Amino acid sequence: MKQYVVDAFTDKPFHGNPAAVLVMDRWIPDETMQAIAAENNLAETAFVVKEGERYRIRWFTPSMEEELCGHATLAASFVLFTFYEPDADEIRYTSLSGDLSVKRRGDRFELDFPTYALTEIPVTDAMEAAFGARPEKAVLGLDLNCVFENEDVVRNLAPDYELLKQLPGRIWNATARGRDADCVSRSFTPETAVPEDPVCGSAHCQIADYWAKTLGKKIIRAYQASARGGELECEPLGNGRIALRGKAVLVSTGEWRIGETL
Repeated sequence: MKQYVVDAFTDKPFHGNPAAVLVMDRWIPDETMQAIAAENNLAETAFVVKEGERYRIRWFTPSMEEELCGHATLAASFVLFTFYEPDADEIRYTSLSGDLSVKRRGDRFELDFPTYALTEIPVTDAMEAAFGARPEKAVLGLDLNCVFENEDVVRNLAPDYELLKQLPGRIWNATARGRDADCVSRSFTPETAVPEDPVCGSAHCQIADYWAKTLGKKIIRAYQASARGGELECEPLGNGRIALRGKAVLVSTGEWRIGETL
């Protein structure tokens, strides 16, 4: 099986968020996909099989299957557009999060993803202890999104991962208004084998939606302030959808040759 490793939400190798992509003729056992993802030890490995006019996509961290992953969908789309569907303008997917689509937009790709209802909840001492700084606001959707005083606070956070896991939410996002971007964020994922997601597309379905409403802007330029860094352009579309736009770069290709033991 051919595998591609792509850095997503960047145009520079070794930046953005790396994802492995396997485009397969047929599905292999779930336990084998999980074992491959664990072997890759990246934030996500995407498995893709064409079914009719669409592709079915599944995402695995080193420890579990995910319901939605933005950067690995961008990476998979980059691979499909480049090597499998060079004349296509749009790739359509079936996934655990419903139907998704990705379009070419010049040198970028545009993901059409769902948004989630956001509810402001009280800031607690537990949040302050877990993040290592007290948020100014907390908003709960699929993830817990904590808003901090400024960009420097977000960049300098040293969270307690065990305490984060005791807070509500799937991912624990820290965000603030940015100096050079509309917002700066970090996404912590201690329940996976990758404690901090370098650039999280699905988190920005909530982060960018929040900042678009807060700042009164149609388009949000977002920067993920992880060690690798990454850039996203986000545009809420209404009707519970958001466009996430970004670039991607291929960094390696290889082959899986799995023996009978799996």
